[in-house]
Amino acid sequence: MAKLSPETLRERSDHILDAAGRCFARAGFHRTTMQDICREAEVSPGALYIYFNSKEALIAGICERDRAEFASRFAAMPLGGDFMEALADLGRHFLEEPLDRRLLCIEVGIEATRNPKVGEIQKSVDDFIRTSFRELFTKLKDEGRIAPVFDIETVLDAFLTIADGLLWRRAVDENFKADVVLPPLLHAVAALLRPITDGAKS
Repeated sequence: MAKLSPETLRERSDHILDAAGRCFARAGFHRTTMQDICREAEVSPGALYIYFNSKEALIAGICERDRAEFASRFAAMPLGGDFMEALADLGRHFLEEPLDRRLLCIEVGIEATRNPKVGEIQKSVDDFIRTSFRELFTKLKDEGRIAPVFDIETVLDAFLTIADGLLWRRAVDENFKADVVLPPLLHAVAALLRPITDGAKS
């Protein structure tokens, strides 16, 4: 049997993760079986188990892929200019995700409250996101570009609470409109960060 290239392995892994994500979003973590995922992905059980040996392993793969996507987008944000607009662009991307990805986010969060393995997986992603924004807000404060009233950890707690609330709302509200929600969100974030304009610095 010919050895598969890394690109082919990644494509097949992503295909299975996409199928698993749709199944989890549609039926929930517990009601979804590995057989369901095989049917959705149109692969044999043997092929599935080459890549993922459990539903927890599939969740880990989905979360790691999401973490890597967030890391890539976060690192690419153009923070040299209007960092609030850069945050807005990041928000637009995640607020406009397809419905199945929105539901999957909620399903993983709920399962994390009762499944220690999934809880550890989600915590690792949450910790990465928290650290990323902590470092960003600290850098902006040190550079004199923001002047928050509260300490960075408090600002971070409030910021992530707003973000988590929006992730929930976008999943449960069929009439959710990102273009309507984002402006007041940015207003709230600006009130937390208190950006300093060039004119205010001089």
